[in-house]
Amino acid sequence: MSYSFSITLDHPYDEVVDATVDALASEGFGVLTEIDVAATLKTKLDVDMAPYRILGACNPPLAHKAVSAEPEIGTLLPCNVVVRKVDDGVVVDFMDPAAAMSLADSPTITEVGSEVRTRLERVAAALSSR
Repeated sequence: MSYSFSITLDHPYDEVVDATVDALASEGFGVLTEIDVAATLKTKLDVDMAPYRILGACNPPLAHKAVSAEPEIGTLLPCNVVVRKVDDGVVVDFMDPAAAMSLADSPTITEVGSEVRTRLERVAAALSSR
């Protein structure tokens, strides 16, 4: 089972980051964390790399349902969405929550993982239709 799914867009990087945050919000996700990997590696290692940002997305009602069912499931939260610049555009990679949640042996967690994946697929579709 793959642990992610992706789309490639032909738009400016910063525009894709903003559009991704907006599309996540339309599906009930807030961005709890934002890690600029390129800037961090430049600061810490003096390494240059293409723009690469990790967005830690969370849908509070679904996270609450999951954590209430299995408190340790928080080790798999939030859902990471990566926006990265490549030669032919910008790739948006989505963590597959169904794959991650399959690590837990719980019908509730499986249901939450499936619901989150469906919502992230709608985010990807919304971004692709721009």
